[in-house]
Amino acid sequence: MAALTTTVIPLQGSQLDAALVAASAGGDTAQTGAGVFLAVKNADASSHTVTLATPGTVDGDLAVADRAVVVAAGKTELIPLTSRYRDPATGRAAITYDAVTSVTVAPFRVDVSS
Repeated sequence: MAALTTTVIPLQGSQLDAALVAASAGGDTAQTGAGVFLAVKNADASSHTVTLATPGTVDGDLAVADRAVVVAAGKTELIPLTSRYRDPATGRAAITYDAVTSVTVAPFRVDVSS
C-alpha cells in the first residue's frame, strides 16, 4: 500500500487536480481526522468502487462493515476520512479500489481550527 501525502488547503484555496496521483493497485493509506477527505477522480468509462476499511467492532465482536463508495465514470467524489477509519496499528485509513484504471486520488485537510 502506498502512503498518500495529505495536502493542507490554505485559506486562499487549492487546485485539486495538481495534487492527484494514480491510485495504487494494492491500495493506499491516508491520514484521518476532522476536516480530512479523500478526492477520487475517475476518468475511466466505467464506474469504480473505493472501499475504506473500518477496523472497529461493536459489542466486542461484531465487525463494522467497510464503507464502499461508487465513483461514477467521469466524476470526482469527495469522501470524508473521519477517525472511524483509523487503523489502530498504523494510525491511517486503509483504502482499496476495485480497479485503478484512470483513477487518481489525493487526501486533503481543511483547517477546522479557525
